[in-house]
Amino acid sequence: MMYLITGGARSGKSRHAERLAASSERVLYIATSKIFDEEMAARIQHHRDSRPTHWRTVEQHRDLHSIIGAENDPQEAILLECITTLITNIMFDAAGDAPEDEWDFVAIEQQVNQQIDRLLAACAVCPSPVYLVTNEVGMGIVPENRLARHFRDIAGRVNQRLAAQAQGVWLVVSGIGVKIK
Repeated sequence: MMYLITGGARSGKSRHAERLAASSERVLYIATSKIFDEEMAARIQHHRDSRPTHWRTVEQHRDLHSIIGAENDPQEAILLECITTLITNIMFDAAGDAPEDEWDFVAIEQQVNQQIDRLLAACAVCPSPVYLVTNEVGMGIVPENRLARHFRDIAGRVNQRLAAQAQGVWLVVSGIGVKIK
């Protein structure tokens, strides 16, 4: 069973997902962030420190189908934090050293979709409950720069695909999770 938890930045979606996952005996926490500066290092450390010590953690930002699959223990919930960070990392990996104004967003989205296709296939055969956390990026104004607009569009389409396949979807606003599917 795959569940999607979405909401804005600092909405409480991670805490909501953690409460849902904690209903299982054990939890495998998949962290998709990469450390690229001191602020991100501090954020990652804060997340590490706030998780229960008995939860297993894997830090990986692509090829998550290698962690999630038919061989997972059904007694261990999987919490993946977070899809939008995963998308960001795949986009920057795909673009390489090219300047942003030269990015091929069609090719980049294809690479994102390949990773999401594999993730969805893995979740479909996984006997564990899988909780995916993502950011709802489409509720604000249209971003002024090209990269941000493409990111918003790609993330929005990915979120729609995930929600369509999920058995349950929660929207979290001000720390309150509302089940919308």
